[in-house]
Amino acid sequence: MKTDNILELKDLVIDYGIVKAVKNINMSVQKGTIVAILGANGAGKTSTIRSISGLTKVKSGEILYNGEPIQNNHAFKIVQKGIMQSPEGRMILKDLTVEENLLVGGYSIKSKVNKNRQKISRNQRLKDLLQEVYGYFPILSERKKQQASTLSGGEQQMLAIGRALMGAPELLLLDEPSLGLAPLIIKDIFNIIKKIKDDGRTILIVEQNARQTLKIADYAYVLEIGKIKAEGKANDLLNDQDLVSAYLGSVE
Repeated sequence: MKTDNILELKDLVIDYGIVKAVKNINMSVQKGTIVAILGANGAGKTSTIRSISGLTKVKSGEILYNGEPIQNNHAFKIVQKGIMQSPEGRMILKDLTVEENLLVGGYSIKSKVNKNRQKISRNQRLKDLLQEVYGYFPILSERKKQQASTLSGGEQQMLAIGRALMGAPELLLLDEPSLGLAPLIIKDIFNIIKKIKDDGRTILIVEQNARQTLKIADYAYVLEIGKIKAEGKANDLLNDQDLVSAYLGSVE
């Protein structure tokens, strides 16, 4: 049966020896939405998102991307299918320039034929993707020849997201994009994430900053010790004060 889900997790189990990080969870992500995975440290959020991008092995269950099982595929094959991740901690290449970092994100880009049957070369696609990223993050254009290590924390986070966008993802995975950033920078980052979604991309975001995330998300799952404790429309969860107090904390 055809659905609007771009991603489905079915009875997903992830463990690290005797530690079971994710315990039979089920999730879905509809095309063109922002879906959030929320919870405290140790809840299983990062294990879940890393399993989707092929960085963490799945013990059992399925990960379906456009209906195709992708669990335990190599990460580079998952990238080629249209999934890109901006990792926790940014992991930028500090000795490279801003633009070199971005071009690394586009390593899997190939030439293609557009709807008008015109061939677009790989170089042209990379140029177009760079302009798209610079449109979201103008400061990166200003800093494009600058060594990445000299960027501020907020700029490095923009670079990490931009690098993921350079892979032209259908599904963008964001792992803790607000980590370690000042409140005003967090607000800017989340506004840009919302714009990326409004421009047609699907986003799965893992975050501890629950309130800010729920303000931009369409749907959310709350994890506690590897299990789903709550799920629903983001606005409904945001207005559930008991849930927020019990599981999501008071981070603004």
